[in-house]
Amino acid sequence: MFDEEDLAEIRAERERWESETLEPFLEKGERKDEFVTVSNHEVDRLYTPEDVADLDYDEDLGYPGEPPYTRGAYPTMYRGRTWTMRQFAGFGTAEETNERFHYLIDEGQTGLSTAFDMPSLMGIDSDHPMSEGEVGKEGVAVDTLRDMEILFDGIDISEISTSFTINPSAAVIYAMYIALADQQGVDRKEVRGTLQNDMLKEFIAQKEWVIPPAPSLDIVTDTIEFAVEETPKFHPVSISGYHIREAGSTAIQEAAFTLADGFAYVEDCLDRGMAVDEFAPLLSFFFNSHNSIFEEISKFRASRRIWANVMDEWYGAEAAESKRLKFHTQTAGQSLTAQQPLNNIVRVTIQALAAVMGGTQSLHTNSYDEALALPSEDAVRVALRTQQIIGEESGAADIVDPMGGSFAIEKLTDEMETEIMAYIEEIKEMGDGSVRDGVLNGIPQGYFHREIQDASYEYQKRVDAGKEVVVGVNEYTIDEETDPDILKIDPETRDRQLNRLERTKNERDDTEVEATLEALSEAIDDGENVMPSIIDAVKAYVTMGEIMEVFEEHYGAYQETASPA
Repeated sequence: MFDEEDLAEIRAERERWESETLEPFLEKGERKDEFVTVSNHEVDRLYTPEDVADLDYDEDLGYPGEPPYTRGAYPTMYRGRTWTMRQFAGFGTAEETNERFHYLIDEGQTGLSTAFDMPSLMGIDSDHPMSEGEVGKEGVAVDTLRDMEILFDGIDISEISTSFTINPSAAVIYAMYIALADQQGVDRKEVRGTLQNDMLKEFIAQKEWVIPPAPSLDIVTDTIEFAVEETPKFHPVSISGYHIREAGSTAIQEAAFTLADGFAYVEDCLDRGMAVDEFAPLLSFFFNSHNSIFEEISKFRASRRIWANVMDEWYGAEAAESKRLKFHTQTAGQSLTAQQPLNNIVRVTIQALAAVMGGTQSLHTNSYDEALALPSEDAVRVALRTQQIIGEESGAADIVDPMGGSFAIEKLTDEMETEIMAYIEEIKEMGDGSVRDGVLNGIPQGYFHREIQDASYEYQKRVDAGKEVVVGVNEYTIDEETDPDILKIDPETRDRQLNRLERTKNERDDTEVEATLEALSEAIDDGENVMPSIIDAVKAYVTMGEIMEVFEEHYGAYQETASPA
C-alpha cells in the first residue's frame, strides 16, 4: 500500500521520533514490564505503515460483502439493520421460561436464545436418578414435545428466530421444534433459528456427551443433510469457539480449533455425497468476545478471511454464501466476577463493542449477576440495553468495519491469520491430509486438552503474579460484602416437571411409542438419516431420554480416557 520511497521516509522519521521524543519519556519508565493481550499475545507500542507494507488491499481486505470478507460479511452491515439481539433465557419449567421469553420480546429483543438444564443437555429425563437436584437449575427442563409446546405458547415461530444451546441431544430438540412448526402450520422451509449441535467442540472443551465422537459426528451430519432439504433457513449447527475459550484457550486457539471443527463438518458432509454449495451456507459459528478489544476485533476479521479462502481453495466452494462466515457472539462468561458484580457491566460493554466492530451477526450480552446465579430480570434488561445503546447511540453501527485500515488492527489481523492457520495445518497433518480425521485423532490423543490446559495455566500464573490485573479481584478490592438480589429457582420446580412428565407418559399411546423407537433403531442399523424417525418419535411424545437411550444402546456410552503426557 506504500512504495519503498514512502516507507523509507516513514522508517527514518520513526527512528528520529524514537531518539528525540520517545527515549526521554522511557527514562521515566512505563506502567508495566510487558504489554500483552488476555491471550498473552505481545502488542507493540506503536504501529505504522511499515507493519502493513505487505498488505494487498484487494486480496487481503477487499470490500464488505465480497471475498475474503475481512471487512464484513455483508455490504451495508448494520446500516441495513442491527445485529440480532439475543439474550440467553431458560430456567425452571417451560412456563417460567415462556414468561421470560415474552418479557424479552416486549423489551425489544429480536431473537430468542434458549438455555437448557443439565439433564436436558445430557439427554436424560427429569425423572432419571442422575437428574436429582438439577431439574430447571441451569436452564429450562425439556423432556417431551409437551414442554416445547408450553415453552413457545403464544409465540409465532414463523415470526422469530430461535437459538438452541444444546449438543448431545440437539437432534431431539431440533425434531421437537420441527414438530411444533408442523402443529402451528408453519412451513418448514420458513422455520428460522440455530441449533448449537457442535459435538466436536464438546469432546474438545465442554465435555458434554453421550456416545463416542465418530457416531456423534454422524448425527450432526444427519441434521445438516435434513436441514438442507427440509429447513433451509435454519442453521443446523453453530460451530462453537465460545466454550473452547471459556475452558481457558487463547483467542488464537479458539479461532483455530473452531475453524478446524468447521472444516471437519464440511469434509464429513462431502463424504456423505453432499455438494459443498448445498450445505455450507447453513453452517454458522459462535465466538467468544473477551476483554482485549483489538485482539477480539482482529480475531473476527482473520476468521472470516480464513474461512473464505479455505472454502474456496480446499473445498471448491463457489457460492458466496458458502464462503461467507456468519457468526453469533457472546461476551465472556469467564471474565465475570462475583466480586463487585456491577463492574461486569463495563466488561460486557467493552466485549460487546468489540463484537460489533468485528462484524458479528447476532450478539448475547451477559448479565452482571451471572457469576452468582441465573440472571435476574433487572440484570437481563441492563444487558439488553447495553446492546441497544451501542446500536442506537454510540455510532459504532454506522460505519462498516470502522477499525479497517488501522495499522494496529491490520497487523494484528495478519498475525492472527498466520498463527491460526499454523494450528489448522498441524491438525490437518494429524489426519494425514484430512482436517476431520485430524480432529478425531486429536481428541483421544489429548492434543486439544493439553493446548488449552497450558494456555489456561499460563493465564492463571499471570493473574496470581499480578501481571494480569482483574479489577476487584487482585487489584482495587473492597471489604464490603456484595449481596445483590439474585434469581432463585422455586424448589418445587422439580415436582411440577415430574408431574407433567408422568401425565404425558400416561396419556400417550404406548404402542405408538414402541413403534417409533423401533423405527429409530432400524434407521440406525440401516445407516439411514435418523431425523425423520426422531420427529415421528417426538410427535408420539417419546421422551428425550428414551430416544437417547436408543443411540447409547447402539454405540455405547463414551468415556474419556486420561490424556497422554
